[in-house]
Amino acid sequence: MKKIGILHGKERTFPHALIERINSLNEPGIVAEPVNINQVAQGAPSPYAVILDRISQDVPFYRAYLKNAALNGTAVVNNPFWWSADEKFFNNCLATKLGVAVPNTVILPSKDHPADCSAESFSNLAFPLDWDGIFSYIGWPAYFKPHSGGGWKNVYKVHNPDEFFKAYAETGQLVMLLQSEVQFDDYYRCYCIGGTDVRIMPYEPRNAHHLRYVVDRPPAAPALLERIKRDVLTLNQALGYDFNTVEFGVSNGVPYAIDFCNPAPDADRNSVGEENFKWVVDAAARMLVTRAKSHRDGADNLTWGKYVQASAAGKFIGAATAAKKK
Repeated sequence: MKKIGILHGKERTFPHALIERINSLNEPGIVAEPVNINQVAQGAPSPYAVILDRISQDVPFYRAYLKNAALNGTAVVNNPFWWSADEKFFNNCLATKLGVAVPNTVILPSKDHPADCSAESFSNLAFPLDWDGIFSYIGWPAYFKPHSGGGWKNVYKVHNPDEFFKAYAETGQLVMLLQSEVQFDDYYRCYCIGGTDVRIMPYEPRNAHHLRYVVDRPPAAPALLERIKRDVLTLNQALGYDFNTVEFGVSNGVPYAIDFCNPAPDADRNSVGEENFKWVVDAAARMLVTRAKSHRDGADNLTWGKYVQASAAGKFIGAATAAKKK
């Protein structure tokens, strides 16, 4: 029996519907259930062939559990080792090598010293930073947000240096990004499941949370949708995410990837809407069943993205893209 476990927190609509959908497929030898953890001993295997992780970003204990499970052959979605290493600034850097348009972005040191650090810990950091150069590169208005994390926490829109420095003073030990604003004509949020299936959803981030997927716009041009789909697949295959969302702001016909580090994206029926909910439940169910069928006992069943694969082979993932631009 191959068991598919769903590891989740307080969300209910998606995990329960997903378990029901998987079990309704009646695949011989495959069953889905909520993950049940009663003991985690080092090196001990998990009873699950596949686990979909929806919560370890907030619960370090779960992240450690998943790494141990993966070490013993569980196919964890998404890869807990890569998820631990990934963050938004690296994603933007990688996008520049893949030919995906992204806003101008800089990373900034935390306003307050990290614990157990002092000014001497930053002897390699220029003081003051080249603020004039940074502001000239980014422009105004700009978005100021953490380099890691999500959920629109600690996100500021700043219009000038005074507003920026006031916001900076509130960020404590957070490492932050300053990013150019994309003055978009259209905006899309895209599910990507299994590195192959894409759902492009009109989205309005300026609406209240429960209304962001309620968008009345004319249909987009097929060429734009095709480019968005191509960019979604390029990013997720490079990063190695089996379940992720990518957000695009479209300005003058160019889709700019705004945010694409969402490995536990919103999938609640009450916010994404019934059609999107049905799509993601079905796509995720099919992906997880496929992973269970291909599972090999005791082997490495994780997804490793093209970036990691190329690096392990001593190759540069952006080489082909760079060559095309010449």
